[in-house]
Amino acid sequence: MQKQVTIHDIAKLVNASAATVSRVLSNSSYPVSQELSEKIKLAAKQLNYTPNMLGRQLKTRNSMTIGVIIPSISNPFYADIVLGIEEVARKYDHQVFLCNSHQNPQLETEYLQNLLEKQVKGLIISSISNQQDLLGDYLAKGMRVISIDQAIDIPDIYQIGFDYRKGGYIACKHLIDNGHRKIAFLSAPLDRPSRRGVFQGYQEALQEAGIEPESSWLQIHQFVKGERLGSAVEFTNGRMLARNIIHMADRPTAIITCNDLTAIGAMNELMTYGVKVPDEISVIGFDNIEISQMVTPLLTTIDHPKYEMGQMACSMLMDVLQGIPVHVKEQILQPRLIDRSSVKKRVDF
Repeated sequence: MQKQVTIHDIAKLVNASAATVSRVLSNSSYPVSQELSEKIKLAAKQLNYTPNMLGRQLKTRNSMTIGVIIPSISNPFYADIVLGIEEVARKYDHQVFLCNSHQNPQLETEYLQNLLEKQVKGLIISSISNQQDLLGDYLAKGMRVISIDQAIDIPDIYQIGFDYRKGGYIACKHLIDNGHRKIAFLSAPLDRPSRRGVFQGYQEALQEAGIEPESSWLQIHQFVKGERLGSAVEFTNGRMLARNIIHMADRPTAIITCNDLTAIGAMNELMTYGVKVPDEISVIGFDNIEISQMVTPLLTTIDHPKYEMGQMACSMLMDVLQGIPVHVKEQILQPRLIDRSSVKKRVDF
């Protein structure tokens, strides 16, 4: 593990006092020659210096902080995870510094840098970035990382995941067992391991049943750059994709979605056009967020233990930060079917 660079290291390199280095790097108004100032800034860059924003106060128990980076706080799925994290963090007298990346990889990177500058030593992250080598650099500087929900292919990162492939398989198998053969799949872009896993399970169940899916059954929305993302967009996405289903000459009899918000949007659009759920088209969601049992009909879905995932992630992080051995570096939580009212058995098969 690399030693954290200090202002004393920079001072030694440029043959100046630590006080002078501190004044330059903190943009103090104290007069320092331009030549020396530029020399100090160049040395800081060469040594990859990260300013200690919180200083000694982080050494006190009451000021201990962990960082949490999630794609969207407006999505109830992530809100439940954060609640689980906070519950455990409070037991250890830690505060949670919550960062909402808005599903923007660049913003995620900026938050990582901010957390490192604040000398936050522990991080729980659901990453949406493809440039995850940066996390490896932060690990080398002493940050301890727990990845949740989205897998990260870095050896020293602890992982708490979910078997999305199995969940997708269970959802599709449930529809097949209820007589459905024309099953559509509605999703946001398949650019995350979670969504790809659900889609893989869907495909495996169809293949096992000897069903060859039509290309039109796969409805994937591609978000445009600058589009505001959040729960409302997921809902709208479900409506828009369901509208494509409605206008098909030969409609599917059932729909699987990548999450519950998309499913609820789909049901809303179907009923707006007079298509009865589940009498004409069955719908199954994914995640089992609270609102899934507040809509009509009650949404059949795949349960994801979100709150428990947050608790486990924070408990694991606390152990790692305290030097307690964690022998299992990856844990995979399992899905289960929540059978409600939005799926109907077909008798014409």
